[in-house]
Amino acid sequence: MTQLTDPRDELSLQLGIALKKQGLLLATAESCTGGGIAEAITRVPGSSAWFDRGFVTYSYESKVDMLGVKREDLVDFGAVSEQIAKQMVEGAIAHSRAQVAVAVTGIAGPDGGQPDKPVGTVWFAWKFPKKPIISEVCHFPGDRAAVRRATVAHALAKLLHNLN
Repeated sequence: MTQLTDPRDELSLQLGIALKKQGLLLATAESCTGGGIAEAITRVPGSSAWFDRGFVTYSYESKVDMLGVKREDLVDFGAVSEQIAKQMVEGAIAHSRAQVAVAVTGIAGPDGGQPDKPVGTVWFAWKFPKKPIISEVCHFPGDRAAVRRATVAHALAKLLHNLN
């Protein structure tokens, strides 16, 4: 058996149990984490039973092409916004076989922060069957690696909380 040593592994394992029990598939749409949520999930042996796919949409073009995000909204609101996070999670559902999805878009740093969106700002969106989209903004402290780790852990924890 594979040894799970990262704290996010326990979240991923419990998430997998909840999804499998409910017969649901998960998709991810990630920007600032660069696929880190999908990577944490696929460290769990057997995750192919409940994880469908991950979209790493780092650029504006990839958000438009892969997830159907509206180009004009990227211009009007910026990639790090509630509007874009919600469109990303809707796109993940629409372009996969999943019934559950999470999307993250943020500024991990060290550059890219603005007064209204400092480094560490991350917008999340989650979609669950028969429920409206849940969205939330968080401001994580630390360097790039710390922001990315915190983003992955928060995304997984909120998925698990809403499935239980």
